Amino acid sequence: MTTTSIQDLAAAGVSVWLDDLSRERLESGNLAEMVQDHGVVGVTTNPSIFAAALARGERYTDQVVELKDQGADVERAVFALTTTDVQRACDVMMPVYELTKGVDGRVSIEVDPRLARDAERTVEVAQELVATVDRPNVMIKIPATVEALPAISRVLAEGISVNVTLIFSLDRYRAVMNAFMTGIEQAREAGKDLSTIHSVASFFVSRVDTEIDERLDALGTDEAKALKGQAGIANARLAYHAWQEQFATPRWANLADDGANAQRPLWASTGVKDPAYPDTMYVDQLVAPQVVNTMPEKTLEATADHGRITGDTITGHIEESEAVMDALERQGISYDEVVDLLEREGVEKFETSWQELLATVQGELDKH
Repeated sequence: MTTTSIQDLAAAGVSVWLDDLSRERLESGNLAEMVQDHGVVGVTTNPSIFAAALARGERYTDQVVELKDQGADVERAVFALTTTDVQRACDVMMPVYELTKGVDGRVSIEVDPRLARDAERTVEVAQELVATVDRPNVMIKIPATVEALPAISRVLAEGISVNVTLIFSLDRYRAVMNAFMTGIEQAREAGKDLSTIHSVASFFVSRVDTEIDERLDALGTDEAKALKGQAGIANARLAYHAWQEQFATPRWANLADDGANAQRPLWASTGVKDPAYPDTMYVDQLVAPQVVNTMPEKTLEATADHGRITGDTITGHIEESEAVMDALERQGISYDEVVDLLEREGVEKFETSWQELLATVQGELDKH
């Protein structure tokens, strides 16, 4: 049965998504069990998750052999393997999708990360992913690079649901929300049914602490050490505040009147990197209505076991969050420099994982 803490999250308006997918999880019935018994109402994937799944997955062998017999090259094989997993996951999540009228029950798949700065190709690949998965509850992940912002609008304008990923900065988040509204406005002009289009914006949390804590440790002062482990949560809370402001504008009210669904904030990178911190801190401290928290299984299990959900832990904490960010600037830590670095590293990490994925699948093709 779903534990009290997971039920409490749902009652507080938080949708719990699982940040993992593999064929083993699908074929063993584990994903269905996570939905049935552990309160999971969505799934996110990324190139790192697929690389890990295929590297250890004997369950992919039959399809690899089939693809080789068809003469598929490695790029086409990776596309087929990953979209098959997502299609099956969409089927598992379909009852949740139907029950929530499309709000949850979503499965995200990312465009090839090598296209993070190529808007034209991003749109093309998004269309191909949607056509191949062919499920209404698929969500296409597009990174929030400056170059990809127009692609976000164009994909939404075609009626495709989008998960905008790799958001670290508040300024970029505002640009993402603007791109979302632009896309919904274009969808309306094209005569699309706005009620069927959904979107989340994945704001990364723990990586902010990892980078800033390292800089605070280098400073070594008592004042610097006192700020450790606070930046990620403060940044996310300020993002939620920006979301509240953006979706209280006349521009949004006009779209909502025509049936549009608000883009929800999604907390990503919620697994704790520093073992000195409570393992549920990026869950307990980021509770508010209309948010998604996508968790690795370890974090989900920790939350189910000993999470302390005490209602809304974001609203009312804006001033203290601003004070944390101001204190970091006084320590000489540049927020802009940190978030720019994290975005570059995020894109590079996913590109590296994609290359590992290609190498793994090429190895399997060669073997069979």
